[in-house]
Amino acid sequence: MAGRSEDDDLWIRRFHPSPEGAVPLVCFPHAGGSANAYFAFSEALSPSVEVLAVQYPGRQDRRWEAPGRTVAELADAVTDALADRPGRPVALFGHSMGGAIAFEVARRLEARGRAPVALFVSGRRAPSRHREAVGAEPPTDEEIVAELKRLGGTDAAVLADAALMRMLLPVVRADYRVAGSYRGEPGAIVGCPLTVLVGDRDPETTIEEAGAWRAHTTGAFGMRVCPGGHFFVEANRSEVIDVIAEALLPVYGT
Repeated sequence: MAGRSEDDDLWIRRFHPSPEGAVPLVCFPHAGGSANAYFAFSEALSPSVEVLAVQYPGRQDRRWEAPGRTVAELADAVTDALADRPGRPVALFGHSMGGAIAFEVARRLEARGRAPVALFVSGRRAPSRHREAVGAEPPTDEEIVAELKRLGGTDAAVLADAALMRMLLPVVRADYRVAGSYRGEPGAIVGCPLTVLVGDRDPETTIEEAGAWRAHTTGAFGMRVCPGGHFFVEANRSEVIDVIAEALLPVYGT
């Protein structure tokens, strides 16, 4: 599932290439996540929607590369990969850290005259809602593992595999720095329609913090509250996919 076709660039993975005319949906993984996090999305939405899953450096087939350092750095690189891509304008979906990156990519694409048709942000508080990090030092390995267990979304077999965790922990730590250091520019907005999804028991994003995204778009705004914690998207995948399809397919007349 992690393979790269000849049509993919360094940043994009396509699991189910769709016929010409499919809706392109660029999906941004959470902290510690990889492009494979969106395999099930791709399978469910194909062929009407073609999922283009972003592969951050430092993981899977890019594991020899240094992880990204900031949201801006990652957003710049993904924007460069997308800006000259032929075909229809894209839609963007990001979960957790991926939501912040997707928002910044949307802003950059709009500045280049390639505005996305829609932006979906999942499990991420609005840029105008900050939480101060506790302590200046990066968390220990034990603290990171405890946090992964608390939030869910990581297979228990992975957490129990010491060799695999030695490979994953530096990437997760780097991603936590990226996500924790992000501060949106004051008054930062996009012009495209924005849909926000949040779990009703998410310890990382309250319903109020998610609703504050309304101030960050001049386009249509919608919010869906789902049952669950930070990785509510796993338990409610069908509902999330329906939200995406209902928003995108009428736009393209599909």
